[in-house]
Amino acid sequence: MARKQQPEGSGEKKSVSTGHVEKRRRRAESTATIGLILVALGVVGPLATYQSPGWIEAFKWIYAAGALVYTVARIVGAKDPRDNMRLRRLRRLEFWAGVAFCFGAFFWFYNSARYAGFFSLKVIGETVTFTLAGAVIQIIASWMIYSAEKKQRGKEKE
Repeated sequence: MARKQQPEGSGEKKSVSTGHVEKRRRRAESTATIGLILVALGVVGPLATYQSPGWIEAFKWIYAAGALVYTVARIVGAKDPRDNMRLRRLRRLEFWAGVAFCFGAFFWFYNSARYAGFFSLKVIGETVTFTLAGAVIQIIASWMIYSAEKKQRGKEKE
């Protein structure tokens, strides 16, 4: 059986869509980085401004916004048709790190309503736990994604 010949212009079309996917991925990575910075600021902020309850309320919202931005960026940046199954699963793992951050935000809001009137480490205890869990997931996933992308590039060169 003979293979169908590709039209000459098809290579250009593929590179344009590849460029579009790469551009979207770079934007998603930048947005996810901003989300991680907001999450970190939200966790560290209350420890630095322990005596100011107004600031603690603001950092709760900063943390929640960062968790949401990070999670949405991971949803948008996960779709690449060129990725193999391993890379797609690893990118979904980054999404689960965002879910852990969102659970941390939920528990901060829940505990601040439960212990209304004063701030203690009881209020952000679960938040810190879920933040650390999300950070560990993010670190492991990023290492594994780097390794899988390196292997995929090696196979594409062959």
